[in-house]
Amino acid sequence: MTEKLNEIIGGINDPLYYPILIILLLGVGLYFTIKTGFLQIRLLKESINVVMEKPEKEGAVSSFQALMVSTASRVGTGNIVGVSSALCLGGYGAVFWMWIVAIIGGASAFIESTLAQIYKKRDEEGSSYGGPAYYIESALKTRTLGVVFAVCLIATYAVGFNMLAAYNLQTSFKVYSFYKPGVTPYIIGAVLAVITGYCVLGGGKRIIKFTSTLVPIMGVIYILVSIVMIIINFDYMPTVFKLIFADAFDFQAIFGGIAGSSLMYGIKRGLYSNEAGIGSAPNAAAAADVSHPVKQGLVQMLSVFIDTLLICSATAFMCLSSGIAPTPELDGAPYVQESLSQVMGVYGHYFVTIALILFAFTTLIGNLYYVENNLAYVNKKVPSKTFMTIYRVLAVIVIFVGAITKQSLAWNVGDLLMGLMALINLPSILILGKVAVEALADYMEQKKTGKNPVFKAKSIGLDDSDLDYWK
Repeated sequence: MTEKLNEIIGGINDPLYYPILIILLLGVGLYFTIKTGFLQIRLLKESINVVMEKPEKEGAVSSFQALMVSTASRVGTGNIVGVSSALCLGGYGAVFWMWIVAIIGGASAFIESTLAQIYKKRDEEGSSYGGPAYYIESALKTRTLGVVFAVCLIATYAVGFNMLAAYNLQTSFKVYSFYKPGVTPYIIGAVLAVITGYCVLGGGKRIIKFTSTLVPIMGVIYILVSIVMIIINFDYMPTVFKLIFADAFDFQAIFGGIAGSSLMYGIKRGLYSNEAGIGSAPNAAAAADVSHPVKQGLVQMLSVFIDTLLICSATAFMCLSSGIAPTPELDGAPYVQESLSQVMGVYGHYFVTIALILFAFTTLIGNLYYVENNLAYVNKKVPSKTFMTIYRVLAVIVIFVGAITKQSLAWNVGDLLMGLMALINLPSILILGKVAVEALADYMEQKKTGKNPVFKAKSIGLDDSDLDYWK
């Protein structure tokens, strides 16, 4: 049954990603890169400045806090296991294609998050909320498509990505002598499910606060460890870059077997890690209190770069500089652990496991935040307490199932659901992109005069009646 399901999903994923999503992802990203005047480079410094701004209203969600929410979801097991998987199954060139997805995808991330800000809603307390489902309904005038997108997001994060996070965590235990394939995944899945369940059912605020504090620290330590690895193996780095670029441009190998190529794995795992263009980060972006929507667009663009160009690259260089060749047998956390053990010994195994425990947990919590936002959209209000309790229990069960699922099925389910989100969101932002581009022009015009940009709908040709928050 499982094998048949895996075969069916894999058969759908192949044409979904090539040629459909490759054309959409790269095409839409390149289009907006050109339309915005290469803002990924031109406004990178501005995006850093915007992150540090404080919200106008006391207690409101700041740009930095919105960045942390979206980055917490982005920076997770994908940065460790996803990169390892791309290298072990796709080859050295997968790193290059992950970079391309991030650089080009930065423009798409800017557009979708700016749109989420423009079309966001105001709640009873004066705070804001929104996301792709809301701008699809408000601007494209179709609630049906908004609901379809929201359902896809709910399935992606409550099922696909949470299964993957649980699975990726348990793979880090494979290097230990006590690991038994028929027993250990069940124990890890049960423990993770119980702790997550305790938190999402209202009892684990201290745990959430504790891990949320530790994750940025662990992220910094993780990067520092990778830098130490690179310095120690610095003489080998020219070889690493040579291998990456040689494999990335080996088009004969790529088109000889596209499904298992470095191009395909780089795009899939890059998208899984940074989520640029699939419509997840705009849910966090819409909650930020900013004077102009473009500010949050720039912040979310920066989040993509932090995720892929910084943390994913840290994993790739840490692994490849060790001199250990990526192979299918080492796929997942074991490749990172074996690479680190060249310098840290057995402590390298422990370090990766601890990092994955923290990253996986915050990813699970962050994912469920996105889900609850879209459940409220589908229901037109926050669902009843009974409904939310049932949903959270089911979400916890999914986490347990993910830990004991076969590797290929876990990845295929995640790839399929993520692909469906992108298939709806990318054409939507392509249609609506003109609004975000005009908002960028308005922002830059105000910056030139020395003002702190303030958004007014009429300045970009929108009627106040079309919007909710910005009236």
